[in-house]
Amino acid sequence: MPTYLTPGVYVEEVPSASKPIEGVSTSIAAFVGLAPGGPVNTPMRISNWTQFAKIFGDPNEPDNGPFMDGAFLAHSVYGFFQNGGNLCWIVRVGDDGGNSGAPRAALPAAADSSIEAFRVVALEQGNGDLNVELTEEPSAGEKEGEATYKLVVSSGSEKEEHAGLSLKKGRSNLATKVNSASKLIKVEETGASLPEAQRIPATGSYALSKPSIDPTKVKPTHFEGDVSRRQGMGGLAAVDEVTMVVMPDIMGLAADGDDVQVRDLQGKMIAHCENAGDRMAILDCPPDMLPQDILEWRMNTAGYDSKFAALYYPWIEVMNPLTNQPMLVPPSGHIAGVWCRTDSTRGVHKAPANEVTMGVNGLGFQITQAEQGGLNKVGINCIRSFPGRGIRIWGARTLSSDPEWRYINVRRLFNYVAESIMEGTQWSVFEPNDEKLWIQLRIAVSNFLTRTWNEGALFGSTPSEAFFVKCDTETNPPEVIEAGQVICEIGIAPVKPAEFVVFRLSQFSGGDGAEIG
Repeated sequence: MPTYLTPGVYVEEVPSASKPIEGVSTSIAAFVGLAPGGPVNTPMRISNWTQFAKIFGDPNEPDNGPFMDGAFLAHSVYGFFQNGGNLCWIVRVGDDGGNSGAPRAALPAAADSSIEAFRVVALEQGNGDLNVELTEEPSAGEKEGEATYKLVVSSGSEKEEHAGLSLKKGRSNLATKVNSASKLIKVEETGASLPEAQRIPATGSYALSKPSIDPTKVKPTHFEGDVSRRQGMGGLAAVDEVTMVVMPDIMGLAADGDDVQVRDLQGKMIAHCENAGDRMAILDCPPDMLPQDILEWRMNTAGYDSKFAALYYPWIEVMNPLTNQPMLVPPSGHIAGVWCRTDSTRGVHKAPANEVTMGVNGLGFQITQAEQGGLNKVGINCIRSFPGRGIRIWGARTLSSDPEWRYINVRRLFNYVAESIMEGTQWSVFEPNDEKLWIQLRIAVSNFLTRTWNEGALFGSTPSEAFFVKCDTETNPPEVIEAGQVICEIGIAPVKPAEFVVFRLSQFSGGDGAEIG
């Protein structure tokens, strides 16, 4: 308390007894996969498609065409934003052999264009608009064979000129002189061991582009990564705001027939989400499978049982921007976008089903109602096409055998409530552990859950039917207080989806006196 020595009027700021809890975001996805360029094993926060294309490469660019044959990440991220996603994290995986992911260009030998005489590398990873022009300077009386060159580097409004470059060792050497003066590029003398005639670079203009990682050389361990080194999926351990994890490119292993590796990686996705406790794995089924095949795969090969994962079938058809032809891609990225859209329009308590998937032109397989019955029973969420209603997600189940955690929206609602309360009550740490603190916690949590009930997320006609909050001497006996703990028990009644809507019809005679209304 302040000490007053002089008579007068004083104003004191008194903290509010009620500390409101704000709801956390539930619509932040994390994608782990293959991309034409960009930093490797560095989670990047992306808020729109243009930003992704600038950093990791655009599949609309022909130079990225061969790479896209073995990767689905770009299509999944595009589908995510197209369906309502607005924020995600991207982890590009692979072994780049020490490559930083910076844009680069090869300067071929004049005698043989298949030989790389020099390599120009941007000093900054994101600087993808660099262009270099190499010209031979006019002869000025030098001895024959001692040609000199000029290298012009341009990047937007920035421009550098490096003249008097030679192939001899010393200060005028092309690589030595440029590297000591340039603020935009560095030059690597990759053909230093070649005969001098083959080290002469071909003059011309060269645009720097981001390097690719060959998808065929990416191993399953690259996806799994390492938490201690922040690699692959392990790099997401330090990103607290992620609520869903998507890895569409592991389906490339399934295309090669490696179901064991697919099951292993998806199992590690589930373990990652369960350990985090506040995120869910959106899983894809292997491609080119009939309903009976995917049912057998689910029951025998991938025997997952988790409330932190959801599985979708079949693959979806989108347009390939390079060939303008339809192609099949895993649905997980589009599904994540629908989850986000449902969260923003209805709330996390609404099951992300009976929702149209944007940008989808067809399905890998048309599922019948009878076929879905067997798939739905084991937690495989189907994507179906309905005449006049478009292509919709027609399932909202987790992979859990526990009826309490059967539905995706129930699991995500608990994640939302738990994370919101945890973040909204951080102020209570190290406060005096007495009844005043217990009352403050009860009020803060009750007010938050009342708002959640008003939004339709909890079942019950009154707040007392929808939830309870208990924090008193019963939950905090002396031994608990001595241990430095505060125990607050909370119970909520989640709203579950109307998965089966049944109308019972019967005949009745109008003369029986039955009334409508």
